[in-house]
Amino acid sequence: MNFKSPDYSYIKKIYLKFLKKKEVASKPLVDKIGKLNTFYLPLSEWIYSTYKKDNKTKIIGLSGGQGAGKSTITGILKFILKKRYSLDLCVFSIDDFYKTKAERKKMSKNIHPLFLTRGVPGTHDINLINKTFKNLKKKTFKQVLIPKFDKSTDDRFKKTKWIRVKKAPSIIIFEGWCVGARHQKNEDLIKSLNYIEKQYDKNLEWRKRVNNQLKKNYKKLFSKIDKLVYLKAPSFNHIFQWRLHQEQKLKLTSKNKKTMSKSKIREFIMFYERITRHMMKDFSNISDLTIFLDKKHRSKKMSFYK
Repeated sequence: MNFKSPDYSYIKKIYLKFLKKKEVASKPLVDKIGKLNTFYLPLSEWIYSTYKKDNKTKIIGLSGGQGAGKSTITGILKFILKKRYSLDLCVFSIDDFYKTKAERKKMSKNIHPLFLTRGVPGTHDINLINKTFKNLKKKTFKQVLIPKFDKSTDDRFKKTKWIRVKKAPSIIIFEGWCVGARHQKNEDLIKSLNYIEKQYDKNLEWRKRVNNQLKKNYKKLFSKIDKLVYLKAPSFNHIFQWRLHQEQKLKLTSKNKKTMSKSKIREFIMFYERITRHMMKDFSNISDLTIFLDKKHRSKKMSFYK
């Protein structure tokens, strides 16, 4: 990696400025330059080399538990890939493709009450994601609208607030907590993992539906991903702590938005727990590159699998 290249000082400057904003309501980040040199620049180089194999638009999946740092990573990759490699990025989250509140209410009545809560496979608009991928990769590119989801109202923003992609992207970064997840064996669904499953899914109907979505619709969707990067937390408990920290930051930086209490967050991540734990065990099978995070949320090493 050439750290003496003309663009390095510029990238470093923008990078430090970006991280300074991220430090609001949190402890100062340590070893910033070391992380740039040993993590962000090599990761950018790896993505660039993937693109240069045929110079065609590539979909890079970025996956990991709630609060693992997916948004921060995509924000940094965006300006490095643009400045150093002249690659235009389109970044969006699977979270922005949640079905509307009205659609989920209908699912909760017709399929299972737990589908009212956004998060698990089955609560995303898969058809819209597939359509978005298709439109972004068209040779004759036209403006593409990408939805935005307002978590404070638990519903999709109006189309006037959707993202407008006006230029064909070289790289599409598709991030989300369950991106790349695989289904479990039916016998692995039997034992309840938490209070939500034990109390509200006694006949396994909800988890079987979710698992079937992973087996069929989501498997087809994830097969479109060219490379998958997975952020591996040390334990599920760390994911809870990081998600709690996210909410605390939101409370301080977005005064008018609704935030969740500690008990509400604990309950909320129960909906994510089964798939998150499965991905933490299955990471070497689903990812092309795994980034191992330590207890203090720092990337300690990267491992390539494919």
